[in-house]
Amino acid sequence: MVVNRNKIFVLVLFFSSFGFSQADLGSWNILNFNLKIDSKWNVFMETQLRSLSFYDQFHYYEYKTGATYKIKNKVAVTTGIGSYNTYSEGGNFENPIQNKEIRSWLQLSMKNDLDFVVLEHRYRAEQRFTSNGYRNRFRYRLGAIVPINNKQVVPKTFYVSAWNEIFFTDNEPYFERNRMFIGLGYEFSKQLAVQTGYIHQFDYKINDETGRDFLNIALLYTFDLSNKNEFTPTIQD
Repeated sequence: MVVNRNKIFVLVLFFSSFGFSQADLGSWNILNFNLKIDSKWNVFMETQLRSLSFYDQFHYYEYKTGATYKIKNKVAVTTGIGSYNTYSEGGNFENPIQNKEIRSWLQLSMKNDLDFVVLEHRYRAEQRFTSNGYRNRFRYRLGAIVPINNKQVVPKTFYVSAWNEIFFTDNEPYFERNRMFIGLGYEFSKQLAVQTGYIHQFDYKINDETGRDFLNIALLYTFDLSNKNEFTPTIQD
């Protein structure tokens, strides 16, 4: 597989600059912690804070935790639970609150190595206990990690991260959302990486189609007790 990394880099800059130029660009901030217990088990915690304007009109926060079990080298299952809170638009945590939610999920992840490109397929089934009633949701995400200045993502490596995720429900009209990300990351060490980029989220509602754009910044930290020195730059949501 032949990939021109310079072209990928230019493409990321193009999409990022397009997103950052939007007047209604919001912020999407992520802090992710992973604890690798051994070669099979991983425990994670993650929190997010989002705003509809550029670091203003904060309307959403979440925090969650869970565990991942690696079935074999490229296949893993995850279970998690978290709290998700959405406020009204127009201010910072503006009341009334629109939705308070406790969410659990089951997830299957599979990875493929294509030359220096790592592809990830992620399938998730969510159980959503919301202030507006119980809901099911199903998600599929296809992601790619492409190192720029090394053949693999190792310390002191810049990398491209991109993914697209679709959301479905078991009620009509079934399709709920599409979320796309493209950006750059840098691995400082086997414990620490940072990512930034552009997220576009399209929500489908009958007679009300909406789209949002966000600047995404994520800090990823890994505590590795397994001594495997493995680092995969990924987020849970």
